[in-house]
Amino acid sequence: MQTLSETERLRRKAAIKANLTSIAMVAPLVLFLLVTFLIPLGRMLVLSVDDSELAVVMPRTVVALATWDRTAVPPDDAFAAVGQDLVEARQNKTIGTAARRLGYDNVELRSLLQSTARALPVETVSDGDWRTTLTGIDAGWQDKAVWLSLAKARGPFTNLYVLTALGMRDGKDASLYVDVTLRTFVIAFSATAICVLLSIPAGYLLASVRRTTANMLMLALLLPLWTSVLVRSTAWLVILQKNGILNQLLIALHITDAPLELIYNRAGVLIALTHVLLPYAVLPVFAAMKALPATQMRAARSLGAGPFDAFFRVYLPQILPGLSAGGLMVFIIALGYYITPLLLGGAGDQMLPYYIAFNTLQALNWGLAAALATLLLVATVVLYAVYVRLVGVERVGV
Repeated sequence: MQTLSETERLRRKAAIKANLTSIAMVAPLVLFLLVTFLIPLGRMLVLSVDDSELAVVMPRTVVALATWDRTAVPPDDAFAAVGQDLVEARQNKTIGTAARRLGYDNVELRSLLQSTARALPVETVSDGDWRTTLTGIDAGWQDKAVWLSLAKARGPFTNLYVLTALGMRDGKDASLYVDVTLRTFVIAFSATAICVLLSIPAGYLLASVRRTTANMLMLALLLPLWTSVLVRSTAWLVILQKNGILNQLLIALHITDAPLELIYNRAGVLIALTHVLLPYAVLPVFAAMKALPATQMRAARSLGAGPFDAFFRVYLPQILPGLSAGGLMVFIIALGYYITPLLLGGAGDQMLPYYIAFNTLQALNWGLAAALATLLLVATVVLYAVYVRLVGVERVGV
């Protein structure tokens, strides 16, 4: 019994050592994902509901409006808090942050805050005179709606950005981002469908030719992945323009009488997206086809099946996991494209990443940019879950 106990102890010790070794090997990858993916993703999710800008620039105002009953214009202490905060913000040159935040909710408040801050007197104003001072600079401070907007921006959290991204706010552009999101998925789905359809003959050709020829074809297929996305898009801009190579060839072959409009529209975007995303669809299909014995199709034909019947009943079901994997990969990558639609598409062909970049770099509305990115992420995850539910996880090919 003692020998067995010693054997069991050694076995457990070896198992613990093996587990620690596995953890040590996986730890760098987990740390890398944590730093480069999970933490930024969590920060993005928080940023989409964060509303701390006004509290940082105008802390007295936030405290004063915390107890306001919102039935009428707030008392004098709120006017004094706004005036003191604006004077301090003017000195610290942070008034633009507060004005920008209020402008997200009401554009007129941005100019109101900035003009008031510029016009405030340099000398000290007594607490009782702040109401007169502010209303004397701009009568808008007598409007309760201005104070309601200030109270709504107190933070620390807000649903403003999420509601804007979902098109649930009033205004003429309320459905802008909903339309853009639908357009993004339509373009991504169209590019995916084209790539999947083209991947079947391309994969079959690679799987059926000699190895030397297959290597040369594979090199040509993978060439777009080794080229900068900006270079690829610019090259297509040259090829597809009215006086470009493609239009000249079509006219020379008498296929068309006049140059076709192939840029600054949906056609140019889909052509360029298909060019760069096709390898992601072909490679899984090629791998699935390469693993199939060539005798299966011959056996099906010998048993009386026609070429189409043999393909759809014997061949296609076995390469479906490869098609699913390639289509899923193309679709997810296509959702994040920015430069290609920007250069080759028109105003009605810009995808959601364009508006995320616009709000981040130009409008400086990081909250809305984070909400749009979150919307894209959630929609992608939901569609993936529905896809797995309908197709079955064993047929996804991932």
